[in-house]
Amino acid sequence: MPSPQELSWKERHDYGAKYSTPKPGTPPPMPGMPMPEIRLRMPRRNEREIFATVIELKGGNHLTVHCEDGKDRMCRIPGKIRKRLWIKDNDYVLVKPWEVQGDEKCDLVYRYTNVQVDALKRRGILKM
Repeated sequence: MPSPQELSWKERHDYGAKYSTPKPGTPPPMPGMPMPEIRLRMPRRNEREIFATVIELKGGNHLTVHCEDGKDRMCRIPGKIRKRLWIKDNDYVLVKPWEVQGDEKCDLVYRYTNVQVDALKRRGILKM
């Protein structure tokens, strides 16, 4: 083992390469290795949550979404989510239709990232 004086500064201080673990959703280190399993937020069907795609941003915390049941709804972004997420066109989201005017309006519950959308499509859950 070389003495500390013989090692370069980078070799003496590069602890991250030895002890770091890959983040979820990163590609596998070698070809042919399986992808790590990603935990996904699934729709709670007993609470009437469904998948949707953002069609148009209306402004004022409203947007138009196309739901998996084939209906276009006006979606409201609740304040709890509004401050934390940026919603863009063609994002995949989870929405909950209102109990009154459920065919026309809904609330946004969750936004999926691109990695999560790919995982949902691979598993055959998302068919939109």
